[in-house]
Amino acid sequence: MIFDTAFLAGFALLFLRIIIAIVFFSSGKSHVQKPKERGESIGMSPTATTVLGLAEIVGAISIAFGIFTQIGALLIMGAMLGAMYKKIFIWKTGFYEDKGYGWHYDLLLFLGTFVIFTTHGGSLILF
Repeated sequence: MIFDTAFLAGFALLFLRIIIAIVFFSSGKSHVQKPKERGESIGMSPTATTVLGLAEIVGAISIAFGIFTQIGALLIMGAMLGAMYKKIFIWKTGFYEDKGYGWHYDLLLFLGTFVIFTTHGGSLILF
């Protein structure tokens, strides 16, 4: 070990939680504000798109503020599993497409959220 960085783990998890929360709050907000347009682009009904958006918003707030982070992480992980399923099995999208629409991004967000789930969000949480 070159550097003892264990004291930074809580802050690293906090920053991971915040950036993932920003991504999903923004996505969820778009789903809720424009369910018909967003639903058409992802092949879902406006109602299902609104439910997805609300789950993303609730999950984002949960992990950002450290309130029941594991429940919030499960919501986001479920959304990412759904996105990867659709891209791989329905749309036949490759891991990394030329235009950047592959499922690599979804996998990274899933794994980041999985880290939050398995670590309970780190030491800097409220509940």
